[in-house]
Amino acid sequence: MLHLLLHLLVPLGIALAAYKPRWLRSYAVLMAGMLIDLDHLLANPIYDPNRCSIGFHPLHQSIPIAIYILALAHPKTRLPAIGLCVHIVLDALDCQYTNGIWYTP
Repeated sequence: MLHLLLHLLVPLGIALAAYKPRWLRSYAVLMAGMLIDLDHLLANPIYDPNRCSIGFHPLHQSIPIAIYILALAHPKTRLPAIGLCVHIVLDALDCQYTNGIWYTP
C-alpha cells in the first residue's frame, strides 16, 4: 500500500517543488509515467505481491529504462521522462524492500 501511495505523492512533490506555476499540468504529465504499469496486464497472474517488476515486465526492462534515462536530456521529453524514471526508481525500491533484490534477472 505504501508503494502505491508513493507513486502518487512523489510526483506530486516534484510537481509542487519544481513546476509550481504549472504544478497541476506537470503532475498530470508525471502521473502519465504510471501508465507503463499497463504491461502488468501481460503477466499471469496480473498481480503478484512477491514479484519484482524491474526486469520482468516489458516496459520495466533494461532497454526501455535506458530510453527513459536518455529522454531526460531533451527539454521536450524531460517531464515525462522524469515521471518514468521516478516510477522505475520506486519500483526498484519496492523490489529491494520486499524481496531484497533490485531487479528480476
